[in-house]
Amino acid sequence: MTRTQQPKIGRRALLQGAMALGGTSWLGSAAAQTGKPWPSKPIRLVVPFNAGGATDLVARTIGESLSQRVGQPVIIENKGGASGILGTDTVARAPADGYTLLLSLSTSMLINQFLYTKLPYNPQKDLSLISQIAAAPVTLVVHPSVPANNMKELLAWLKANKGKASYGSWGVGSYAHLAGAYMSKSTESDMVHSAYKGEAPMIQDLLGEQIQLCFSSAQNTKAFIDNGRLKAIGVTGTQRMDILPNVPSIHEQGVQDEAYAIFGWVALGAPAGLPQSIVDQLYGHLREIAKDPKVIERIQGAGFSTMMNSPQEFQQNYQRDLPVWKKLVEDAGARLD
Repeated sequence: MTRTQQPKIGRRALLQGAMALGGTSWLGSAAAQTGKPWPSKPIRLVVPFNAGGATDLVARTIGESLSQRVGQPVIIENKGGASGILGTDTVARAPADGYTLLLSLSTSMLINQFLYTKLPYNPQKDLSLISQIAAAPVTLVVHPSVPANNMKELLAWLKANKGKASYGSWGVGSYAHLAGAYMSKSTESDMVHSAYKGEAPMIQDLLGEQIQLCFSSAQNTKAFIDNGRLKAIGVTGTQRMDILPNVPSIHEQGVQDEAYAIFGWVALGAPAGLPQSIVDQLYGHLREIAKDPKVIERIQGAGFSTMMNSPQEFQQNYQRDLPVWKKLVEDAGARLD
């Protein structure tokens, strides 16, 4: 795809277009108030996690492509801390004018509302959902000493070895914790949960057999799966991962519990009340960006699968997944405040 700068459109043409579309929301937007089309200045894209991670890579990929399309700089602002709360709250409190956007995970945009009793923002009321950029399924891996090669064999082994297995996570309330707690409860295996400060130390302990299994991103497990130091049981979601095409999903193995079919995601959001005209423009740009092979390659390289769905599809998925995440948190007894 050849990226082209958006042409500048005169105020009269914009007004005529808005009127033709019944654009009452546009008339109430910042563009109508200032007489300037959006965007007429740099856009701030807030990533509520530290630089260098997979989410940051996706943000820079999207930001670069969006900048080329709109003809304005897209400035990535990493604002990490408190499981994504600080950066997400910054966006929730920003003006809904299209110049502050959020690129975050399902953690801060959905799950945190069940983990924290005093969350400073309400993701269902304070954020506009624009698009799920990418699906973020994870792998379920075990130490090679575990005598199981698929999900049904693993569940049977856990049931037969109550109190003998441990699972790791990259923190209380993470998917790895919630799914592991669900597995322990559903098999009555009384597994021990070991929470780590990140995936790297968790994987090192799995390699050393201090724990027997964990859910972890393909970015952290693929190399060890390929060299045989870890055994892949399956991947979450309902489809195989592009980066691990030979590893079946847990769902396709016949274990279709919602806890394993659900998956995290990377998404684009904004402050609530973002004018519909800007929402439509952003989604239109994302649809074109999704056609770029380089963008797809970089997203898949980070262990994700490209989605780029519409705001309506995002909202539907959000409402579908919300009760599942809520129950997983409640069953695990996870609280972070």
